[in-house]
Amino acid sequence: MHDDRDLVEARLKRVLDERIRPAVYPESVPLDVAVWHAPGEPVPVAEGLSAAPAPIAVGDQWGAPWGTSWFTVTGTVPAAWAGRSVEAILDLGFDENMPGFQCEGLVYRPDGTPVKGLNPRNQWIRVGAPVEGGEEVRLHIEAASNPVILDYHPFLPTTLGDKETAGSAPQYRLARMDLAVFDETVWQLVIDLEVLGELMRELPVDGARRWEILRAVEKALDAVDLQDVNGTAAAARERLAGVLSTPAQPSAHRISAVGHAHIDSAWLWPLRETVRKVARTTSNMTALLEDEPDFVFAMSQAQQWAWVKEHRSEVWAKVTKAVAAGRFVPTGGMWVESDTNMPGSEAMARQFVHGKRFFLDEFGIENDEVWLPDTFGFAAGLPQIIKAAGSKRLLTQKISWSQTNKFPHHTFLWEGIDGTRIFTHFPPVDTYNCSMKGSEIAHAARNFKDKGVARHSLAPTGWGDGGGGTTREMVAKAARMRDLEGSATVTWETPAEFFAKAEAEYPNPPVWVGELYLELHRATLTSQAKTKQGNRRSESLLREAELWAATAAVRAGHPYPHERLDRIWKTVLLHQFHDILPGSSIAWVHREAEKTYAAVAEELSGLIDAAQRALAGDAAAGTRLVFNAAPHTRRGVLAGGASAVPAEGATGLRPRDGGGYLLENGLLRVEIDEHGLVRSVYDPAAGRETVAPGQAANLLQIHPDFPNMWDAWDVDEFYRNTVTDLVAADEVAPGAEPGSVRVVRSFGRSKVTQVLTLPPGAKRLDIRTEVDWHETEKFLKLAFPLDVHAERYASESQYGHAYRATHTNTSWEAAKFEACNHRFVHLEEPGWGVALVNDSTYGHDVTRTVRAADSGTTTTLRVSLLRAPRFPDPETDQGVHRFHHALVPGATIGDAVREGYFVNLPERALPGDAEVAPLVTIDNEAVVVTAVKLADDESGDVIVRFHEAHGGRARATLTAGFPITGVAATDLLERPIADRPHEGGAVSLSLRPFELVTLRLSR
Repeated sequence: MHDDRDLVEARLKRVLDERIRPAVYPESVPLDVAVWHAPGEPVPVAEGLSAAPAPIAVGDQWGAPWGTSWFTVTGTVPAAWAGRSVEAILDLGFDENMPGFQCEGLVYRPDGTPVKGLNPRNQWIRVGAPVEGGEEVRLHIEAASNPVILDYHPFLPTTLGDKETAGSAPQYRLARMDLAVFDETVWQLVIDLEVLGELMRELPVDGARRWEILRAVEKALDAVDLQDVNGTAAAARERLAGVLSTPAQPSAHRISAVGHAHIDSAWLWPLRETVRKVARTTSNMTALLEDEPDFVFAMSQAQQWAWVKEHRSEVWAKVTKAVAAGRFVPTGGMWVESDTNMPGSEAMARQFVHGKRFFLDEFGIENDEVWLPDTFGFAAGLPQIIKAAGSKRLLTQKISWSQTNKFPHHTFLWEGIDGTRIFTHFPPVDTYNCSMKGSEIAHAARNFKDKGVARHSLAPTGWGDGGGGTTREMVAKAARMRDLEGSATVTWETPAEFFAKAEAEYPNPPVWVGELYLELHRATLTSQAKTKQGNRRSESLLREAELWAATAAVRAGHPYPHERLDRIWKTVLLHQFHDILPGSSIAWVHREAEKTYAAVAEELSGLIDAAQRALAGDAAAGTRLVFNAAPHTRRGVLAGGASAVPAEGATGLRPRDGGGYLLENGLLRVEIDEHGLVRSVYDPAAGRETVAPGQAANLLQIHPDFPNMWDAWDVDEFYRNTVTDLVAADEVAPGAEPGSVRVVRSFGRSKVTQVLTLPPGAKRLDIRTEVDWHETEKFLKLAFPLDVHAERYASESQYGHAYRATHTNTSWEAAKFEACNHRFVHLEEPGWGVALVNDSTYGHDVTRTVRAADSGTTTTLRVSLLRAPRFPDPETDQGVHRFHHALVPGATIGDAVREGYFVNLPERALPGDAEVAPLVTIDNEAVVVTAVKLADDESGDVIVRFHEAHGGRARATLTAGFPITGVAATDLLERPIADRPHEGGAVSLSLRPFELVTLRLSR
């Protein structure tokens, strides 16, 4: 037989595009359209419905950037259409290739009842099936004219990302507003042909099944009268029935389809628009659930559920009804789908506390699954947090984006830094926006790496990023692939149902140990520095506010601000979303974030001040108390306590031969040259020099930074090929603070002012850096070449630290050329190490070279300070920024932990005479307290959370500084797991490396 595949396939494409798809709506009449453009921000639904609209015609332009227009469409169903299905086709000017990324709408009836959302792949509203004829149709559309930020030529700088700079030019042109007859037979024929055509192209050419489908498709096309598609569609479908009914092979891959709409809580749109995106999508999905009995939809991010409840009560009613039926499924158990690299220990825990508690309170549902399809890598401390929250499974897709190495598993156990293992699945479909295309289903089956021992995978199905969700076409395609020869089988299931099957069939999956590093989007550790600083500062202030409020409540009966802390935590957690904290959102998002963080800081500072004043005693006594919120004793003040602090000695400052200055405090001797570079940091106790021979620390370096794509997200390795050392100094002089040196540099259009201080009695060099940054597409680093031979180094992560190699033996190690740390990075030879601690930076790199002169190893640690990408915010990071770093020579890992907390939790001084005893003390510095608070249930019980922080076994005694009646170990949600024995308020502890413990102390 001659090979006519190309001929038939080309015929199929043209006939579908030009004849069959247009015949889905064979008759139509125009609707009358009027519009009212809301001034400013979106208005309540009642106001939009009652506004007086003006006429507008199809073809007219509408919609200023970020505007809201209320369309009213009216018409009458023709009497001749009686007995037929009729739909309204409402095309606001959509580009079908951009679902979620352009204009959208939510349709209402005149009484304010939401019908469903409109987006580029979902433009229909059912009027009647069948109609009687003569029905009056009146619908209202709340249309958002969101501009297209990520266009066909992506990553071009645009001012459309902020309402203040976007202008007022109309973005869209009204395309179609009709009533139309819906021919379901033709629509079903379209789905038949799409499924078979897509499957056919994925099958081997030398297999019989491909040719069987080809011949059936050819016969179906022969049956179609191109001048009477509607009259011949049924006959065409009959010729396809045989190939559509042939069952799948018993060995076929099995896909659990989960209805899904990945909605970024902010990204190329502001937070307020996400509130409406969620309302549109949930309206769509509840409507689809009513039409499709097999369909199941899952939605994560408790914050998005809370938005629907707060802002769209009429939509919430539909959602709660669908949840009760078990088909609209809460999943994930986190407040938002957050970044997991940068949030601190407590913040990561609170993502689960607030997320899981919302679903428990609203629905009595507890999720076992963590749902993070799009997060940019996963910190090694996360498995323990998942387990401590009462969850046990993780789903993500993003690791498939890695550019260098292909991850070896799709289903596996992920082991964290403490040894906790979590059952984890990476969907081999390699998208969280599966649309049930044959190519996607075939890719999932071929790509699945666990063949032979497992056969189940999950496919998150529906338009996402900007929302929209699953369509009726996707559901129809899935129905045909439920049991179809040549295809993987597709079944709608909940995440829990999938995981139960996957665990049952794969009882001993492989294990991956350590972080799940994404070999992409590394620059998200640095972009939008003020957002990152706002997050770190908020985390620290929340720790202080809870600690001092709890102490004041127990010691002085001061009211504990439960509701305010709950609200503030949720605000901070929201801003840890994986496009806000990483700095990859539009300007509007980060402009608002800066204001929000300022308001959070002001409110928390007020709570801290009120609690401390309630504790301080007589403010007129003439003495000052120092409050220490860090988890270690500082200058004699116990962790979590307050007392007077005696005066300390001074640091010596004198000129250095050849220019510059010498700083000395008895613990360190620091040489700063005439250029403000640190030439020596000598540790006299160890007899060790910190700075590598012939090198200079505190060296600012600048690189060109123009990645191949994903500007705010990516830094490509070739950036290192070109570097400029910023050596020239405008000024090197003694600083205003005793024992400090001030250094000023100018470069490009920017200026850096640094103050280097050797504090009295402290074995660390403080470096405070102010950058007035006005560069474009540049990357600013701060380098410390260290005389340390180390094959690995430690970076703080949640509830511990993780190790990374300093070498590049393998492609896996080489790919980690930019990585994340929290408060410290630590390098060590046996017996002597160096730490660099920070107050707000996350990105860093570590490289090593061997010196020709002495064969010694120079290990260079560089912290990432600032970038200047132009997409999606063309003004990223422009302006003044302030950073605090401290170099700690001779540091053990314990010193790194302690100094990291000291930099992030500075002392607070207040007039008073009442020494404040800590609520709890722990007699081993390796056991670090991360939270002291009152229980969320307002019982008055004290919650203490702590972990082993040095990476070893630890024995300790926790002692309560107040009378207690009982002690219970709890999960993160403060639910008792087991009673713990205590004697006189003392609890004996024995912790494994990095073990996390939460205790509830009953008063």
